[in-house]
Amino acid sequence: MIKVLIIEDDPMVAEFNKRYLQEVKGFTLAGIVHNVKAAMEYLKSEQVDLILLDVYMPGATGLELLQFIREQNISADVILITAAADKENIQTALRYGAVDYLIKPFEFERFNQALIQYKEKYHFFANNQLLRQEDLDGHILSTEIKLAGESIDDLPKGLTSSTLESIIKVIQAKESSQFSTDDISEITLISRVSVRKYLKFLSTLGVLEESLTYGIGRPGYLYRLKEDKLGQVNRFL
Repeated sequence: MIKVLIIEDDPMVAEFNKRYLQEVKGFTLAGIVHNVKAAMEYLKSEQVDLILLDVYMPGATGLELLQFIREQNISADVILITAAADKENIQTALRYGAVDYLIKPFEFERFNQALIQYKEKYHFFANNQLLRQEDLDGHILSTEIKLAGESIDDLPKGLTSSTLESIIKVIQAKESSQFSTDDISEITLISRVSVRKYLKFLSTLGVLEESLTYGIGRPGYLYRLKEDKLGQVNRFL
């Protein structure tokens, strides 16, 4: 089992990260700490394989802890889970060797993807002492080349311009009001799963503002249209 330490100052977020972790096979929770000082003390005496690390915490930042981990040659990998979305924080984390970077709010699917990819690399290294170039390219390094003819104006696989247009019209009718995936699904009669893919795509484009809401069970998401960004969609219609 891959031992995981969660470092997160918000107890509610830490609890959700814990719940998410428990849903992914092959991982076990080693502990939860809520600040950098406590994390440093923990890592002096305990060995973990993976750290789920926030950036913004009282006293010192997660990036300072990441630097400490590298300076002390602590053999633990780090995935950042944080609201820090600026270029400087992301570049610093990657330069210090973060294996993935999840920007809050995120879905369980993205969390699951990060852990599954990490688990594959973890076991690959554990089972191989000497590696060939093709091993590295196929299992560790990202060497896939974009397909010839693929355009930045192409919709992601599985999305269509006609459905996107229908969803956009419903969103525009909401004006500045917040809405959920279910709200759009009920009006368009499109499945919730499909609607969620389109809303995620629009969030990535910056057309929607996505916010995380906490309740019973998994956190949910609410959206609000950024009318000044709506022109970003035109090239896909």
